[in-house]
Amino acid sequence: MLESCQNAQERWGGVHLLIDRWLQERHELVRTYDVLNDSPQPPAANALALQRFCEVLVDYVSAGHFEVYEQLTSEAKAFGDQRGLELAKQIYPRIEAITEVALSFNDRFDNGDCRDSVSLGVELKRLGQLLHERFELEDCLIEVLHNAHQQQTAPTV
Repeated sequence: MLESCQNAQERWGGVHLLIDRWLQERHELVRTYDVLNDSPQPPAANALALQRFCEVLVDYVSAGHFEVYEQLTSEAKAFGDQRGLELAKQIYPRIEAITEVALSFNDRFDNGDCRDSVSLGVELKRLGQLLHERFELEDCLIEVLHNAHQQQTAPTV
């Protein structure tokens, strides 16, 4: 998961400061997930790591919904990018569904109440799979919008 995160940052790192910051947050999210998931102790024994993961998770999904997606949509409208707007219309519902799972995870485990470590481990693994899917959807959206806009603003020779 971390490798695909780094690849996305390499491809679109300079597109926009907002996206740069968001991709850095994604990297931090993956890092905190890995710390929690790769621990030799059950996730429930790492209450501080779990709390940190939840903080980063909420920051990441919030930035996506309240900053990045709005900016990408505004850019698509400004460039008359119907393809990008259609793609956003198709992708957003799935991203929103994954956001709901992430927020539900946060609501359940952010307070450090993780007595049922089996349930936490299962939910953490499921969330990791959904985050991977979300990253792919976000990458697709960024790539389509960026490529369309880059081609429209490229100087002609």
